Amino acid sequence: MRVSTRFSDSVHILAFIKIYQDQRLSSESIANSVETSPVVVRRLMSILRENGLIATKKGTAEPKLAKNPQDITLLDVYLATEGERQLFTLDTNTNPDCIVGGNIQKVLGTYYEDAKMAALRKFNSVSLQDIIETILVEQKAKEHNIH
Repeated sequence: MRVSTRFSDSVHILAFIKIYQDQRLSSESIANSVETSPVVVRRLMSILRENGLIATKKGTAEPKLAKNPQDITLLDVYLATEGERQLFTLDTNTNPDCIVGGNIQKVLGTYYEDAKMAALRKFNSVSLQDIIETILVEQKAKEHNIH
């Protein structure tokens, strides 16, 4: 099973739009940064637009954030891009006659739910502005050869 990167790619796109807001931002230039196809970028941008996170004008390379970056949380982006997907998936094909197989779903399910809620609470406390500022700090460190 392939793990989805829609969430991280969407955060990438939003940060890119803000950091490079004074430049022409075609889906090709964004795709070059994400290292994916322009079609994938356009699909993700469509989801972001439908969820009120970006504003676009048809036929132009001028996407903009629809809100201030401090008002966009990682939870907003996660729910827009991955909202219906399970964060963790249980194997439901286990042997019910085995002590482990007969109990693992209930036991792990409880821990998975706790971990999911902790992750979602963390996502809700981190803004796009936090991500952008950290990206810029990391870039400065690179420029000064600090690893």
